Amino acid sequence: MASDTQSVAQTERKAPRAVPASATPTAKRPAGGARWIVPAKIAVFIAAWYPLARIVLFGMTDRLGANPIEFITRSTGLWTLVFLCITLAVTPLRRLTGITALARFRRMLGLYAFFYATLHFTTYLWFDKWFDVAAILKDIGKRPFITVGFAAFMLLIALAVTSPRAMVRKLGRRWQSLHRAIYAIGGLAILHFWWMKAGKHDLILPKIYGAIMVALLGWRLIVWLRERGLKTR
Repeated sequence: MASDTQSVAQTERKAPRAVPASATPTAKRPAGGARWIVPAKIAVFIAAWYPLARIVLFGMTDRLGANPIEFITRSTGLWTLVFLCITLAVTPLRRLTGITALARFRRMLGLYAFFYATLHFTTYLWFDKWFDVAAILKDIGKRPFITVGFAAFMLLIALAVTSPRAMVRKLGRRWQSLHRAIYAIGGLAILHFWWMKAGKHDLILPKIYGAIMVALLGWRLIVWLRERGLKTR
């Protein structure tokens, strides 16, 4: 009996060794489909600097045109809108393709939208108005396209400040409600662009980006209505 007990004990001690060696490493390794995320995020990070690098290059080679301030203002404003559209496109692409990892690019793209919006506003604040607060407040009150543009920028600041993970944890459910302001920002940005170009009767780009924004926001509205209909059933 003693020998049988010892044999059982030895068998129990040896039992963990029977687990396949590949089990533990497999649990620690990330899924194979996620290996592309890091290099893809690096590529996106580098590519997102292209608009600023272009402005710097044009400035160094004297290719900013007759009105460099206007060139920088228009370029940074347009790229803000581009990054807003790309950010809003992440969720539809994620749902349509089933690639959930795309959501991991959304915060970085949104922060780049804020970055170029900051450059856009700083160019106006510094080189156009020379920090003349009175003149800026007068513009905000009397020029509708600046009014809506300023409102969009204020909302972007709120989203950028609350984008870190610590703020996500701190705000809880309120974080998601706050970040739905991205939809209002998209609409205000299009309105800002449209009214600014309407004065020069040049609405080709505003119509293109307006159509993109309508499609992106319309898709969300359709999904929301469908999900609401399913809940009521």
